[in-house]
Amino acid sequence: MADALARYLARKQGLAGASANTIAAYATDLRGFLGFMAQHLGGLDSPRALGTITQSDMRAWMADARGRELSARALARKLSAVRGFARFVADETGIDISAILATRAPKHARGLPRPLSASDARDVLDTVALQTTADWAGLRDMAVVTLLYGCGLRVSEALSLTGRDAPLPDVLRMTGKGGRERLVPVLPVARRAVDDYLRACPHPMAPDLPLFRAMRGGPLDRRHIARVMEATRMQLGLPASATPHALRHSFATHLLAKGGDLRAIQELLGHASLRSTQVYTAVDTTRLMDVYDAAHPRARG
Repeated sequence: MADALARYLARKQGLAGASANTIAAYATDLRGFLGFMAQHLGGLDSPRALGTITQSDMRAWMADARGRELSARALARKLSAVRGFARFVADETGIDISAILATRAPKHARGLPRPLSASDARDVLDTVALQTTADWAGLRDMAVVTLLYGCGLRVSEALSLTGRDAPLPDVLRMTGKGGRERLVPVLPVARRAVDDYLRACPHPMAPDLPLFRAMRGGPLDRRHIARVMEATRMQLGLPASATPHALRHSFATHLLAKGGDLRAIQELLGHASLRSTQVYTAVDTTRLMDVYDAAHPRARG
């Protein structure tokens, strides 16, 4: 079973171009499922054993997951991983996996992104550098956050930049989820923030080394950016939804509010489907209704 799982993950990474984070999530989900089934069935020693799983067994797994307060959305993601692996095994062995494929994912409402307001985003940019004692590290954190909000980068994308990318060009070529490449315009304010950091950084830069460095010179960890944002939002009194990824949501929402074209925003974000980008139209509509309810004299009449 372990060999089959390793082959599946290698195929997923090689053919589908899944990122290292995605592969790690698949591995965790599938090992959890196989571990439960091994205990539930009294053993699960070969890939063919997946053919013995019944719908009752699948319901037991889902009930166990929900009992551990796993959200419906997270469980649906795990079920998708299980189905993919089961199909892979069925193709190799010819077993019947109809019980697994017939299992329905729990219904879940897709939550809307929770962007910051334009003023809150500016406050974050003005405050994030104050969360560390070293001046150069504060400039580094501000440069990363500026790339998230000013260019719509994911945290992993910003931290994947290397010395070869400095000084930042007018347009960055980024590789995002699924190996999709996109061109991202770099605002002058983002270039200045990175330039300020580079001038102050005490660690030598080289083409193959990370652009953003930790205190001892190693690569900066995404958890540090999460901690810096947490400290910043607490200082500013912002909600827990003010995370690093919320800055990417803010980038898209504020562009849309200023008349940005949905297709162009899709390209800037690197979404494979326009459907993923359309969620921001719902965010903008919600914001407009809030303004209407608060300001129109007949809104409550």
